[in-house]
Amino acid sequence: MVLEGNPEVGTPRTSDLQHPGNKGSCILSSSEDAQPGEEPIKYGELIVLGCCEEGGEETEAQRGEVTGPRAHSCYNGCLASGDKGRRRSRLALSRRPHANGVKPDVMHHISTPLVSKALSNRGQHSISYTLSRSHSVIVEYTHDSDTDMFQIGRSTENMIDFVVTDTSPGGGAAEGPSAQSTISRYACRILCDRRPPYTARIYAAGFDASSNIFLGERAAKWRTPDGLMDGLTTNGVLVMHPAGGFSEDSAPGVWREISVCGNVYTLRDSRSAQQRGKLVENESNVLQDGSLIDLCGATLLWRTPAGLLRAPTLKQLEAQRQEANAARPQCPVGLSTLAFPSPARGRTAPDKQQPWVYVRCGHVHGYHGWGCRRERGPQERECPLCRLVGPYVPLWLGQEAGLCLDPGPPSHAFAPCGHVCSEKTARYWAQTPLPHGTHAFHAACPFCGAWLTGEHGCVRLIFQGPLD
Repeated sequence: MVLEGNPEVGTPRTSDLQHPGNKGSCILSSSEDAQPGEEPIKYGELIVLGCCEEGGEETEAQRGEVTGPRAHSCYNGCLASGDKGRRRSRLALSRRPHANGVKPDVMHHISTPLVSKALSNRGQHSISYTLSRSHSVIVEYTHDSDTDMFQIGRSTENMIDFVVTDTSPGGGAAEGPSAQSTISRYACRILCDRRPPYTARIYAAGFDASSNIFLGERAAKWRTPDGLMDGLTTNGVLVMHPAGGFSEDSAPGVWREISVCGNVYTLRDSRSAQQRGKLVENESNVLQDGSLIDLCGATLLWRTPAGLLRAPTLKQLEAQRQEANAARPQCPVGLSTLAFPSPARGRTAPDKQQPWVYVRCGHVHGYHGWGCRRERGPQERECPLCRLVGPYVPLWLGQEAGLCLDPGPPSHAFAPCGHVCSEKTARYWAQTPLPHGTHAFHAACPFCGAWLTGEHGCVRLIFQGPLD
């Protein structure tokens, strides 16, 4: 075995290296990230798009039939089994008590059959690039006292800080032995500067239990112009930065792929193609407020502390619900008073006061069982006011405040799921294509993950006020 150290870099200090999952916690409730009496420094928060109940009953629009009110399947802001430990719907990344970041140090050329022997040191972080059956390149990483590392993936091993599972299109969770996940066990890692401005950078792939990353012979990999190595994971890590920030003036950006070393590339022809895209030199892997991270099975939203200060609070969302109910909207046919249910009552079947909407026109009614047009489809109803035929679904207020662009009133609903939010929030997500499968993109409701339909993907709600 021949090891050729790169003379341009120094010798690694393996005694300084720490396992990414050994020290600190990135959960909001952790108090050891700060001195007694001090608030922990928060780098940002990750929010999973489309968190839904596992095995709950479906709405009529999702089920493809029309009968009576049923339990709503989306958990709208939390996991079905609740947020537990490292598997949750959102996670705050806070400064650790001790830095655990790593950075590239020495590069070795080695015979491929001897790679496992060379990587036997569990305390040494490294990335192995298999170039052929006889030749591999190993890049050793050394401790970086200036950064904190957080790892994301499907694995429940201790080195993973945020455990993420697949969310299937249409608002369901991929569960059971027949559901094969497309999310990598060690999908990506985020390195955050421990000093202001606390920049967060994302990299494809995470270190496993042996502190290694393996890029096999079939993985996309290459030498960079400066003689170093880089590569892509099998299904890739895609990132989209919104144009204009995550605010009222936001517009969707362009999806890019992030490499193992954090470089930015255009998308491959298909998700797992071996040929990489083109290098985008004027873009970086720095996460911005509103950046979307797609792991091929789940999409995460990155929010900065400054961005969350501009987002509506849960108190504001509750005040909007009470204000909407105080207006005493009525069903224009049954003349009954409608009211959005309190989140405290849980996500059970819609009650008698639950507002329902015809998603093609936006007219809001109370629930009724007539107007079916089965000749047009099993879920089609005719609006008694304008005679447009389309899905008829209950309205639910979106409860994940971090997904909202502004604290505007709940005036629009996504079609066909019926989740309600502000106009600018609805229009932004309706214009944002989210990756699906190997090369497809679909706009989806951020609260439940249902693919959006219709010309605009959302509809303005038309309420009728009280007759008195």
